[in-house]
Amino acid sequence: MVSSVAALLVSHDGARWLPAVIEGLTSQSTPVDTVVAIDTGSLDDSAQLLERAFGDVVRTPVSTSFPAAVALGLERLREQGATSEWLWILHDDANPDPGALAALLAAAADDPAADVLGPKLREWPSLKRLLELGVTISGTGRRETGLERGEYDQGQHDEVREVLAVNTAGMLVRRSVLEELGGFDAQLPMFGNDIDFGWRAAAAGHRTLVVPQAVVFHAEAAHRGVRRTPLTGRHTHYQERRAALFTLLANASRRRLPWLVVRLFFGTLLRMLGFLVVRSVGEALDDLAALLNIYAHPGEIRAARRSRARTADEHVRSLLAPWWLPYRHGLDFLGDLLTAATNQAQDVAERRRIAAAEHAPASAVVRPRSEEDELLEDSGWVVRFLTNPIALLITLFVVAALVGARGVLDSVAGGGLSPAPVAVSDWWHLYGETWHPLGTGTAVPAPAYLLPLALLATVLGGSPGAAISTVLLFAVPFGLWGAWRFLRVVGRLATPTGAPRWVLLWGATTWALVPVACGAWGDGRLGVVVVAALLPWLAHAALGFADPDADRRWRAAWRAGLLLALASAFAPVLFLFALLLGLVVVAAAFLIVRGAGRDRSVWGPPAVAVGLVPVLLAPWWIPAIQRHAAEGLLLDIGRLPGPVVDGLDLASGRLGDLGAPWWLGAVLAVLALLALLPRATRIPALVCWIVALVAALLGAVLALFSFDLAAASVPTGLGALVVVLQGALLVAAVLGAAGAARELASWRRAVAAVVAVVAAAVPLAALGWWLVGSHDAIDDGIDTDIPVYMVQSSEQGPEHGILVVRGSVDDGLTYTVRRGDGMTVGEDEVLALSAEDRDFSTTVRELVSRPTPAVVDDLGGNGIEYVVLPSPADGDVAATLDAAAGLVQASAADRSTRAWQVDRPLDASGLDGPTSWLRVVLIVVQGIAILVVVVLCLPTTNRRRTA
Repeated sequence: MVSSVAALLVSHDGARWLPAVIEGLTSQSTPVDTVVAIDTGSLDDSAQLLERAFGDVVRTPVSTSFPAAVALGLERLREQGATSEWLWILHDDANPDPGALAALLAAAADDPAADVLGPKLREWPSLKRLLELGVTISGTGRRETGLERGEYDQGQHDEVREVLAVNTAGMLVRRSVLEELGGFDAQLPMFGNDIDFGWRAAAAGHRTLVVPQAVVFHAEAAHRGVRRTPLTGRHTHYQERRAALFTLLANASRRRLPWLVVRLFFGTLLRMLGFLVVRSVGEALDDLAALLNIYAHPGEIRAARRSRARTADEHVRSLLAPWWLPYRHGLDFLGDLLTAATNQAQDVAERRRIAAAEHAPASAVVRPRSEEDELLEDSGWVVRFLTNPIALLITLFVVAALVGARGVLDSVAGGGLSPAPVAVSDWWHLYGETWHPLGTGTAVPAPAYLLPLALLATVLGGSPGAAISTVLLFAVPFGLWGAWRFLRVVGRLATPTGAPRWVLLWGATTWALVPVACGAWGDGRLGVVVVAALLPWLAHAALGFADPDADRRWRAAWRAGLLLALASAFAPVLFLFALLLGLVVVAAAFLIVRGAGRDRSVWGPPAVAVGLVPVLLAPWWIPAIQRHAAEGLLLDIGRLPGPVVDGLDLASGRLGDLGAPWWLGAVLAVLALLALLPRATRIPALVCWIVALVAALLGAVLALFSFDLAAASVPTGLGALVVVLQGALLVAAVLGAAGAARELASWRRAVAAVVAVVAAAVPLAALGWWLVGSHDAIDDGIDTDIPVYMVQSSEQGPEHGILVVRGSVDDGLTYTVRRGDGMTVGEDEVLALSAEDRDFSTTVRELVSRPTPAVVDDLGGNGIEYVVLPSPADGDVAATLDAAAGLVQASAADRSTRAWQVDRPLDASGLDGPTSWLRVVLIVVQGIAILVVVVLCLPTTNRRRTA
């Protein structure tokens, strides 16, 4: 007996595929009895094509979902009185092979228990790639086909087997079963209704078979984004992910549901991270939106679970994807990333090899491979390393640098570096607080550089001291690496083949020692050290502004902006320099290149890079201005006051009296002047001099200002400009050396040899001075002059403060308040920029002159437990405090140090302050902005985006 079949063909804007689909449907070797076409508000000729082929068409609004369209088709069959046993569901982009229906019916006849059957789906228009042979779903909501990516159909899967579900494109289902199960779920308007229906069918005891002998060619127009409808919108991935989550939660067993809810939450976060790694921000946000949509409407899940049968869960479990499959996909993803990185590195190496071959001398002769060549190749990288003098010298330099920095392996403090806090949580609290219980309480924001330091300390196991030691230990090698990369690219401005490797070695090692030679490293000026390590990486990223490809220029903007923000967090003056230099460069581009102003991709990337800095650092500079601490935008970080830098220091690359001998910087300036002589390097060397002059001009202007803080008068921080100036001169010298190697006549080579010897002495002398002659202030530590038991007491809470009074009546008295573990990195700047508490200053003034019980009460109310006069204590002040009621003499290790304990109840409520919700919002915005910028810095690797 031949089964009767009615076809339901659902269409929406499918005119490009419908002619072939109609031909495939009408040319079936086993024809269908009835065809009902449903058109959902097509704007093209779909409805007309269907009318010409099949007569009457069910026309519905564009908002009609796929389940509703199938239900309308069933209703039309009832109106027509059709009694078809089977329903064949087709999409307007699914073209069936002429024998597809016959194969499906034959499989149904062979297995009478089969109620749902599906064909083999192949890609249209390629016709050979496999798309699906039945589908299932994993515990994370991934649609599983069991096929390899891009797998071709070679008959390797041609066995009829039971599956969880089959695609609705070509699904053959018993009409009675479809009606029994209530059709497709209306909560799944476009995607995922096939898996949900198959799961419900299996749970109700029905069998679903995939029949590979039946072939349907599917364009997957909605999934691939070729066709958009009001139901999919612009976020196809959101609809697919929502459907997957709904299907899992609506059909899972009651026992697995709690675990599934937790797993999907954390799995979504992990998926988002994976999407961000491959720069697919849209997909990551779609995943999050889908999760929030499902979890925000639990009533929909409860209603769906009540309507589903629960009689065959064991049978369904055997049809689901194995539990380990998501973990294998995770390993595959990591493997794909590693493969992509390897391929990219190989492509870069191949391009460099081709470029070197193109610039090779025409007289070069390719000799045949000898046995010695084969031996060297078989010996591996060890032989290549040992036979490469540049690699050996770089390794020797790095080892020497690590030996020179070995003192920072322990906790360091001294000079401009305060001690590190005990735990990284102290940094996180300081950064997140809007009011700090420091001194007498302050709302001055924590410095911006605490965020990267806290992140680094967290990665290193929660030790702030390890973070600071890591920065100081690897600053020189990291700067060497960045300088080598940058100078290798810049060297091509002098000669097509780039600067000689010996010149690159000299330039990279000299640059790496700039923070050492200027004195920043030994004095613990962490900001200058970090800027020196980051500057060549920043300059390398900024070279992308000149890339011919506009997309690469914009990507360079994000990378340069992120690095500039990071460097400006450690050296705020660097932002002013970048802004000034950007204006100069853009103005020069407008003057030199006609029409540059009309091309946004020319001036836009530098503007974006500079504009990102105030956005990414907004939680620091906006509250700083709001709290009258804007001076911090022009100061070097660390303990104040910093070194005074004059014009000679700028030219010689030294921070005041710190650093190596001045003549090392003078030699670099002379070499940069000589770089103007070779014709090939005159223009790029002049550009370097312009950069140096901009830095020098800005430094000269800023040197005219000083700031009167509560504790002292401090100069403007010019450490970053010293580093920039040295970097510009160094690049000019490298360019000059590369150009001189090409142009010098034979009689000038003796002069060049003398210059080369003098130049080589610069890094050697700086390295030798560091290893032998320098004195590192960071090894000296910070003397507190406070008894140990008082320090231990102050660590119990902010109400156990210590008032430290220094000086004498004749010379003037100053005071500080110590709380917790003392003034640590980050806290020193907050306290230095905080305005004087005039009320507390009045209390201290009365305390040391004519203390009354009310004054001592004020000390307890401000959380002061001890009063200390460090050695040498002023006798008049000590006598006054001895006579004060409410002060009890306390012991001190040093007899010339005097101390008293406040005999009053201690209260820390005076340190409380208001919460700044503005800064809370700014921190949230900063976190989002950093995440977005980091993703935009990554290369585009998303396949859908690339296609």
